[in-house]
This record gives sequence, C-alpha cells and structure tokens, in this order.
Amino acid sequence: MTSTDTHDQAEDSGPDGYAAARLRLLTEKARSGPPRRSALAGLTDEWLAGLFAAGAPGARGISLVAVGGYGRAELSPRSDLDLLLLHDGSAPQAVSALADRLWYPVWDLGLALDHSVRTPAEARRTAGEDLKVQLGLLDARHVAGDLGLTTALRTTVLADWRNQAPKRLPALRELCEERAERQGELQYLLEPDLKEAHGGLRDATALRAVAASWLADAPREGLAEARGRLLDVRDALHLSTGRATDRLALQEQDQVAAELGLLDADALLRQVYEAARVIAYAGDVTWREVGRVLRSRSVRPRLRAMLGGGKPAPERSPLAEGVVEQDGEVVLARAARPDRDSVLPLRAAAAAAQAGLPLSLHAVRRMAAGARALPSPWPAEARQQLLTLLGSGRPTVDVWEALEAEGLISLLLPDWDRVRCRPQRNAVHLWTVDRHLIETAVRASAFTRRVSRPDLLLIAALLHDIGKGWPGDHSVAGEVIARDVAARIGFDADDVTVIATLVRHHLLLVETATRRDLDDPATVRAVAEAVGSQSTLELLHALTEADALATGPAAWSSWRASLVADLVKRVSAVLAGQAPPDPEAAAPTAQHERLALEAVATGAPVLSLRAQTEPPAEPSDDPEPLGVELIVAVPDQPGVLPAVAGVLAMHRLTVRTAELRALDLPDGVDGSVLLLDWRVAAEYGSLPQATRLRADLVRALDGSLDISGRLAERDAAYPRRRGVVAPPPRVTVAPAASRHATVIEVRAQDAPGLLFRIGRALEDAGVRVRSAHASTLGANAVDAFYVTGPEGLPLPGEEAVAVARKLEEMLRA
Repeated sequence: MTSTDTHDQAEDSGPDGYAAARLRLLTEKARSGPPRRSALAGLTDEWLAGLFAAGAPGARGISLVAVGGYGRAELSPRSDLDLLLLHDGSAPQAVSALADRLWYPVWDLGLALDHSVRTPAEARRTAGEDLKVQLGLLDARHVAGDLGLTTALRTTVLADWRNQAPKRLPALRELCEERAERQGELQYLLEPDLKEAHGGLRDATALRAVAASWLADAPREGLAEARGRLLDVRDALHLSTGRATDRLALQEQDQVAAELGLLDADALLRQVYEAARVIAYAGDVTWREVGRVLRSRSVRPRLRAMLGGGKPAPERSPLAEGVVEQDGEVVLARAARPDRDSVLPLRAAAAAAQAGLPLSLHAVRRMAAGARALPSPWPAEARQQLLTLLGSGRPTVDVWEALEAEGLISLLLPDWDRVRCRPQRNAVHLWTVDRHLIETAVRASAFTRRVSRPDLLLIAALLHDIGKGWPGDHSVAGEVIARDVAARIGFDADDVTVIATLVRHHLLLVETATRRDLDDPATVRAVAEAVGSQSTLELLHALTEADALATGPAAWSSWRASLVADLVKRVSAVLAGQAPPDPEAAAPTAQHERLALEAVATGAPVLSLRAQTEPPAEPSDDPEPLGVELIVAVPDQPGVLPAVAGVLAMHRLTVRTAELRALDLPDGVDGSVLLLDWRVAAEYGSLPQATRLRADLVRALDGSLDISGRLAERDAAYPRRRGVVAPPPRVTVAPAASRHATVIEVRAQDAPGLLFRIGRALEDAGVRVRSAHASTLGANAVDAFYVTGPEGLPLPGEEAVAVARKLEEMLRA
C-alpha cells in the first residue's frame, strides 16, 4: 500500500475513518502476510500522525515514537500499539494534553495500548533499569513530530546497548531461559504460545537485539522466513478468533489452517514446528557464540599482559580423523575434505557426541555444502559411526539437531523427512515423531549392557516409529521401511530380519502385558511366535522400556515394568521349550480358599486389601507403589463386575488390573464363588477402610445402593472443565486372542465410573466376564474383557460383534 493509498483510506483522522479503513484492510483476502502487516502499520501511522498534528500543531520538542512490534511495522490484526510520547521537558502541560488527545481515541476503538510519556533522559534511564524497555527501544521508529528528537534517542539507545552488551546480553539470555522453562519448547507443544515459548517470536526478537549489539550474530539462513511464518500464523489466529491471543489452542487450529490455505491442523502444526526449530537452533548457536566472545574478552587481556601482546592462536585438540576441538566446539581439521570424505559428517557427529561438545555451525555448513551421499550399502565405518552417535546418550540430541538443521540427516536417511516435525496428537507423547525417535535411542543407549546385540537395539530404537509418516498401521509400514534402511546401512540379512521384527512388534509386549490375560496359554504362545527367539525377546524388552520412557511419564511405571517383565519371563519359558501352565489346573492360594469359604459360610462378599510394592527397574530410594491388591470373594450371582467397579469408583479408586473367575471349592463344600483379584490405587488421599468397601458392596449387590445416582451426583458437584473434545470410543473383538474366551477391547476417554458402565452393559448383554485388564495412558483407557456365554464358551462370531456394537453405542450415548 502506498502512502497515498493509506492517506486516502484514513482521510478522516477520527476513529470512524480509521476503523473503517482498518476493517477493509483486514478483510481484504488478496493481501496477507508482511504486506498486510506493513500496510496496517502505515495506516495506523497516518491516523496517529493526524491526531498528533491536531493536538500539537507546529510543536517542537515533542515526537511520537512507535516501539516494539509496532516499531518494526509488524502489526497483527489484534496487536498492541506500543507508543512513546517523547518530549524535551519544556512544556509538560502541553505534553499531558497531547497525550490525552492520542490515548483516548485508541482506547475508544478497543485497541490495546502500551504507552509512556518520557524525556530522552528519562527514556534512557528507564532502559538502563528495565531490560524489556531497552529491547523495545531498539526498534524505535518515528511516527510524528520532531524527527530530530526521535533520531537522537535512537542513536543514544543503540550506543548504550552496544556499550553495555557484555553485561546486558547475559541478562537477556537468562530471561530467554526462564521463559523457555516456563512456556516449554514451541516445536513440541500441541497448544503452543507462538510468542512466549522457546523458539517463538520473543526469541526471534532477542536474536535481533544480539545482532544490534555487534557482539555476535545469529545464523541468518531461513531465520527471517521462519519468523515471518510465525507472524503469518499469529495473524490468522487473530482473524479467526477475533482475539489478541498468541496461544494456538487445539480447537482453533483447523480454522487457522483454513485461513492460511493449509490442508489441516497437522499441516499447520508442522509448519509452526519447523519455523520454531529454525529459531531455536539459531538461538542455541548465537548464545554459544556470545558466551565464547565474552569469555575470550575476559581472558585475552590477561594473556596479552603475560605474553607481551599479540593474539594467541586457538588451541586445537584432535578428536577423530579430520575432526578437532577448538574453543569448546567440534570443528573440522584444516586438512579435512568433506567433498572427498563421505563418512566425515557421521565421524564428526560421533566425535562431538562422545566428547559432549556442540558441533560448530561453520563445520556443519562446510560438511553440508560438500557432502556426498553414502554408497549402498554403507561402508562399515559409516555404520559404526552412526552407532557410536546413537549410543552416546543425552549429547546425541543436540548433535543430531545440528545435522538436521543443515539437511544432513535427510541426506543420510531420506525416509526421515516423513517424520520430521510431525506432531503426535496424544497428550501422553512429549515430542514430535522425529524427536521421540532420538529420545528413544538416548534411552536405549543406557540398556546396551543388558543385551547381546546393542547395535540392533540402537537402530531399532531409531526406526521403531518411522512408519508414522505413512498411511495405515505405523508398525506395519515401519517394518517395510526398517528393512530397506537396515539393508542400506549395511546389516546382513539375518540382522535386517531382527530389526524389522523389532519395529513391527515394538508395542507387542506392553500392549499384551497390560491388556491381555497372561494366564491364558494362547496369549503367551502368540507372543512367542511373533518374537521367535530368546535374543529377539531380549532386544524387544529393552526397546519396549526405552520407547515408553521416551514417550513421557504416563507411559511407564514400576507397575507396567513388572507386568512386562512377567510376560517376558513367561514367553522366555515357552521359547525354551516349556509349555505354559494351564490356568484351569492352577490351584487356588491358601488366601483365596480362605476368603471363598468365608463367603460361602456368610452368604456375603468378603474382601482383603493389601498394599503391594516392588523395587523399580532402576535403583531408587523411593520404590514406587504398584497399588493395592484387592481380593473379593462373592457367592456366584449376576452383577458382580459392575457392583465392584461402581463401589471402587464411588471411593475414587482407579483399577489398574482386574481378574474375575469362578473358584473351585474343596470337596464337600456346596455353592459357587466368584473371585476377583484386582490391583487398585487411590486417585488421591488415603485408601478407604475395607469395612466401608464391604458394606457398600453388600448394598450394591442387593440393589439398595444407587451407584449410578451417586456417581451422577458427584459429577454434577464437580463439573468437568471445558476442554478438547475427545475422539469417540471404539469397541472391537480381538481375533484369535484366546481359546477359552472372546476378547472384547474397549478404547475410550478415561472417566470415573467407566469400568462400572462397561460392566453393567456386559451384564445387560447376557455375557459372563472371565477376566478384565484395565490400562490407562494419559486420558485414554484401553480395557480388555475376556467374556463367555452363559455356558462358559467363547461367543460365536456374529454374537461377539453384536455385543461389541451395543457396548460402543452405550459408551457413545
């Protein structure tokens, strides 16, 4: 928009003329991005200049200055107006009156305003006391009035900033780190703050301030484009919500994506993540350079005094062929030839990770500029260097990101592009797919001493979710990709098969252990057939733990570890040639028999609560409780499962595992007893007394306790906060999961009383629940129910599907 066009649109300096011109500009679909932001700033300049001229005609010693984002002429639709009324102090009353003439029309339009009135000396003093004020003044731009006054202030502020940089930049870095700790990393958040999160717009502004200090500069390639992309997303967010917000909430993402012409919310998040990654990496490199420069400035005067002047040559320590350490970074040796040494990027990366040092930006760019694709299969050295990099633990993350920032990972592993910055819409996951894969390798590196083939473990960790970039089941797609990648890297046919098996079945152990009946021989045999060998089982066990630990806190616990370890022990026995025990032939324990006899004698439920703890997989001073074992013996009757589940829900007990079976009584004892052996945990607070649980269970079974009403009252008293709409529940029949029962699997949003509702629905369907296995990941419940018909046999196929369909309809209601 030219100045004439802007003036024509804002020909009336009153609020109505500006508001109409502003609305036309914001609804003009043909103009968006930087042109619209610049035009909006120009339109606002014209309006404010008109207000200024009307309030102070011919005034000298007064100017109106835009600072911050407005100073950069980057106005989003709902941006604040950051304004400074600068004056020389000669006419304070006139300045006060002019301020009223400026601020009130802005407020009348409902625009947010951040304003101040200061003399140059006051502005300079405030900037010296408040870093945020100084940062805003670095972008000061003249709007109206005395240009000389504004120019003098800009010159002074920039000179102060450069003179004070050695003290101010560490303070700015601390501010950035505190904000990152508080807001998280933009490139991994499902509902990111585009401005405040690490890698967001504030970090981009901080990099501009570092550049203005002349002390160091940020990598410029792609930085302006990344910053512009985040501004475009913020513009669309403002327009779609009509609010001044920087948080990209889940419920707004589809609309924002549509505003930007993107396919869907995932495409939007991927663009945001890619932009944030560029800014975050530029920040890491820049702050490292700032630290290096400041350290050298503090050391060099002393060295010059000791050596009699002159600049000492930097020390260079060899790390690997063509790779040296210099000034706390890994750089290339002078004789290194990236264009002739295709293994050099991996060798440099492995050396950096092993030394716990960052890769120099200059070194990475030199390697990227001259890099050549590795032959297929890779030479043995390349494969070994990749394994060394993956096995280096936590330093691997930063080194990998440095390679990725310059496109070297895509050159080495072309399939990586499909998972790069790919969001995972599951609150259990902390990371994007690509970062999760690296985090899994980091976790797996700690387990290399407990497996016979650590190389296969590390490669499987790197590739286990590589199929998430393709349609369909990611484990199935990943198996195909893993075969290709492993062969290209140079593993032989047998090793390729093992890696592919690990990728295909990387969820097998944890899903089976938490959702299937381990006492059912079919369960253990199915896992043994899928795994095939003891060595593969050993690797899969380590991969399972590494994957879960890299997912997030909700994905792994001592409880899950114990269930997986139990399954591994059983599968290992089968692979060694031992037959799994027949659960029907298993004799009840003495405690089970005692409780059953008491239930028969009293004709009422009997229960026992016993706390269970087990040492965690890693040494700890505070073993994690595995929950409380609840054993209930009840005379056989309908409605036992929903009754017990409902009473537990009323007492705010979470069910972790659940087993229900009929118990054979000793000879001479009449009657039939159902035994429930469950693992429960208190949602919060202490456990209820066993006597209270038993009393409520008696009432639930005789119908005098209205569990549905009690749970509804509790939900009404504590209404759930409005949040993301959960995906609909899904109920399926697991094929060939057991010879003794039909397995119905329920996936739904976890909620108090969910197991009660499922149990009641199964009772209404006329099926018997042989056992139940509850598993919760974040907000998602995945429960498996082993059910039979009244005669104790698995349900016919059509009947099983009908029961599953009715259960799903009930959960959707």
